[in-house]
Amino acid sequence: MTRTVTVTPLEPGLLADMVKVAGAPGYHRWADQIRRTGGCSDPIHITGWTVAKDRATSEILSRYSTADEPGARLRIACGNRRASRCPACAWTYSGDTYHLIRGGLAGDDRRGIPATVREHPRVFATLTAPSFGPVHNRPTGRPCRCGSHHREDSPELGTALDPDTYDYSAAVLFNNHAGQLWQRFTTRLRREIAASAGLTQRELKEVARISYGKVAEFQKRGAIHFHAVIRVDGPGGPAAPPPAWATTELLDRATRAAVAHSYTSVTVPAARDQPARTFRWGSQLDIRPIKAFGDGSDITEQAVASYVAKYATKAAENTGTLDRRIGNREALVLLDVPDHASRLVGACLDLESLYPDRRLAAWAHMLGFRGHFSTKSRRYSTTLGALRQTRADYRAAQEREARGLDDVEPDTVLVLASWQYAGHGHGPGESVLAATIARGIQLNRRTAREALQGEQHE
Repeated sequence: MTRTVTVTPLEPGLLADMVKVAGAPGYHRWADQIRRTGGCSDPIHITGWTVAKDRATSEILSRYSTADEPGARLRIACGNRRASRCPACAWTYSGDTYHLIRGGLAGDDRRGIPATVREHPRVFATLTAPSFGPVHNRPTGRPCRCGSHHREDSPELGTALDPDTYDYSAAVLFNNHAGQLWQRFTTRLRREIAASAGLTQRELKEVARISYGKVAEFQKRGAIHFHAVIRVDGPGGPAAPPPAWATTELLDRATRAAVAHSYTSVTVPAARDQPARTFRWGSQLDIRPIKAFGDGSDITEQAVASYVAKYATKAAENTGTLDRRIGNREALVLLDVPDHASRLVGACLDLESLYPDRRLAAWAHMLGFRGHFSTKSRRYSTTLGALRQTRADYRAAQEREARGLDDVEPDTVLVLASWQYAGHGHGPGESVLAATIARGIQLNRRTAREALQGEQHE
């Protein structure tokens, strides 16, 4: 089969800059720095030095200075979780989230979570926003209300059928208060579980603990909703067996009752031309038990962890809005933001003066949502910080070995250092070359993953 490959010619100035970078004496060291960042799109530049001395004798064991690096700078990964901003760092964040969620489902011996956690009651719940007006969609077996059968990638999907009657103000205010609504849900869930077991809340704490890990996702219409793993443990957390009365069916019923209860609501006061509003979760509630192994229809541990990790690196950009803060309305026109997303952003800006404590203008690019995209309860699993520290410790061990310090006791070494921020990003030619390095890294990762999956299926 013949494949047609389209090659876009480079501008002469860009090509010349690429040749300049690739022909520079320090190119191989620059490329090595980019590989060490994982192919980061917007690396942080730092300058400085570090010296390792023997504490007892003051003998210098090793020294390093960025003066010897290309451009006298060291480049480190930006760490941005958004795939739209830096695919390389988002890949790392997604992987960390995957291990965090899966550890709470299948266990992680290295971090004190036994495999017996699989036997605990757990469900995968999706809590959605209410309706703010009809939107274009793809209902099963029939056309959209507009009379059309939209394609899966149709730009109309999620946009208002009638923008003049769609409640854009309510939509962004719901997003803005979604974090509070989640907190009320978790509080009510504990009460519902206690009531189902015939216990007080204080008695529940003595025999069971409710843990969760969740991720936020924007629907096409620009409304936030949450996907959550909810689990019942013993009082000591994932290592402790849950009480005998704790079943998946009880957890399912309690979750539905908590969503429906009047306590699980947030009231926003009236302000000038805005009425008072009470927000609740939408009617589209989905709760499914999580299985260790699926039969094609069950939700499995790996599927849930992969799903949560996927959305941990996304934000509101899939609705057509921007992935960074918006300075003014003119930016919406200059950057050609679609009408539906533009109206949502505009609603945030309009409501800023009415609800100044909600910081709607600052979070207009997030359509009002100001919470963390990926969160968990204290004892659900390990932490992102612990996973990052494991990676940092590994790199530190590599660095000690490279400097000949791997046989030296760390407590006998005094490290002095001085670092300064010196900018970020790539030059024009560097951007193209760094993107090529990043694609090579991605290909290697994909090949390794496919090989591992092949071994697991054998």
